[in-house]
Amino acid sequence: MTHAEIEITAELVRDLLRDQHPDLADHPVRLGARGWDNQLWRLGDDLAVRLPWATESADALLCKEHAWLPALAPRLPLPVPVPQRLGEPSARFPRPWIVTTWVPGAPADRAPVTRAAEAATALAAFLTALHQPAPEQAPAGRDRGGPLADHSEGFAKQLASATELGLIPDPDAVRAVWEDAAAAPAWAGPALWLHGDLHPANVLTADGAICGVIDFGDLFAGDPACDLAAAWTLLPDDTADRFHAAYQPTPDTATLRRARGWAVGRALAGILIGEASVHGRPGGKPTWGPPAHAALRRLIATTQH
Repeated sequence: MTHAEIEITAELVRDLLRDQHPDLADHPVRLGARGWDNQLWRLGDDLAVRLPWATESADALLCKEHAWLPALAPRLPLPVPVPQRLGEPSARFPRPWIVTTWVPGAPADRAPVTRAAEAATALAAFLTALHQPAPEQAPAGRDRGGPLADHSEGFAKQLASATELGLIPDPDAVRAVWEDAAAAPAWAGPALWLHGDLHPANVLTADGAICGVIDFGDLFAGDPACDLAAAWTLLPDDTADRFHAAYQPTPDTATLRRARGWAVGRALAGILIGEASVHGRPGGKPTWGPPAHAALRRLIATTQH
């Protein structure tokens, strides 16, 4: 945590708007959510203000969203938070911030997908529309754009931690999923636009169906396997095949192997983050554990079959 000492309040948000975007300052302001990197404040019924409050990297991520997402959003079949204004660092708040459209719905880590077939089709259509070739100047992935094998050391440490804590019933099966994925052929296609962080807290649901996707701070160009991991981390049991059939072009075997590796790594991270909340450690998210455990169970089950 780097800027937790900056207390973000409705009064601060209103003051920032009054200084830089006075036409928006009279809208009601209320807290929407506190995320990993940012706080989200509702601005009236249709807008939101996102302000970085933790990691230093959040500043650049917000600016990246503001630069790229408005051009991508019109082709996406699910609502996303489209940046409307950029707030500059100032004496009141020394970091950039943005005003976006508000996307209604509940995060899937709190309100899981239950309408499996509908969700699989919706997610596949969303990623098919997003995964188009990106221009040369598109941002590269921070740590998700290279070969999966580059992350093997970090994966091994996470697996060891989770095993030591007794959180993983079958570490060997988990390791087998990762090793198969890391050995898969690399992506040989063009660099495609990717969300980059499709975990349950960044996907919104309503009545059990997916109704929006948020937090494009990790938007980058690269291997679609990173996003295709969502088939196991977001969707209910026995839904991955339906998702892959609906996604176009149909992923090849190597891409699916890499996607499973990203999924098992994301599941391990979610399990450890959920466990951290049990012990009151910084960064703990109690709602991240259950979907991560479910994803790991799905991945192991499909390997054994």
